Amino acid sequence: MSTLTPTSISRPLALLVLLLSFGCVSLTPYAEIWRSLPEADRLTIDGRTIHVEQRGSGEPLLLLHGFGESTYSWRNVVPELSKHFRTIAIDLNGFGYTERPKDRAPYSRDGQLRLILGVLDALGIESAHVAGHSYGGALSLALAARHPERVRSLILIDSAAVTYPDEKKGFGAKSRTISRLALGVALRPIAIRRNLKKAYYDDALATPEVAREYASRLAIEGVLDAYAGLSLPSPPAGPPIDLATIDKPSLWIWGIEDHTVKIEGGRAAAARMAGSKFVEIEQSGHSPMEEKPDEVIRAILPFLEQHLSRPGGR
Repeated sequence: MSTLTPTSISRPLALLVLLLSFGCVSLTPYAEIWRSLPEADRLTIDGRTIHVEQRGSGEPLLLLHGFGESTYSWRNVVPELSKHFRTIAIDLNGFGYTERPKDRAPYSRDGQLRLILGVLDALGIESAHVAGHSYGGALSLALAARHPERVRSLILIDSAAVTYPDEKKGFGAKSRTISRLALGVALRPIAIRRNLKKAYYDDALATPEVAREYASRLAIEGVLDAYAGLSLPSPPAGPPIDLATIDKPSLWIWGIEDHTVKIEGGRAAAARMAGSKFVEIEQSGHSPMEEKPDEVIRAILPFLEQHLSRPGGR
């Protein structure tokens, strides 16, 4: 599974810090974020505000974003998917508009799974179809392995290895001073736009507007705690997960031009799960749901139709 480890996502920030000028990024106070969110998009779990965007009706389809992303990453596919399903996009711990905890435990793989399960419980959802992109794909696989009763089917989009959430490689995370300097560079829209160009096949999609949207969902009060939690080692996450033991229908969608998580690793991982289907998306890099939403939807809808639990199922 090591072939599914993202290369550019996990790269230390040292080079950026050396090459670019140091600077500060203005962080949005979380109280301001909270006031801006529609009440319907806020859940309180364990005393914290979790940002969850629910759209449509029908069987639940959980959407888990990648590392450094947020619910924004699903913007191009949710309008159509929500015509057929109840889409539930979560901002994971450390990302988007979810409140950043100070404790490091929520940022581990197990901590993210507790958040996901907490959302399902709060919404009264016994089980859901689960779609995950990159880091979110790794969490989707872990969820299916550790809590199979909560998962109806899996959609893995350019998924990271199931071990990836525990592979901590943050630069200088033990020092808040170094972290502040590193994030002062990495959270600038210009730096984010550069990384988006690496992820996308078509550089033109990495517009200044998209980069600013990504940045605005990261540069939020608590980002230093999130950086430490996502970067420093976590307690052991239980026994290793063998993909061959995951007994769920799975659809693997991959951008052929993905240079972050190579397609060869995706094919090898999919082959380890019985009954999996693999779909290649041409002229797409690491984020097909952003780059080629129509093709992604054309792959997802027939797959989910084959695996409906029951009409109007919760």
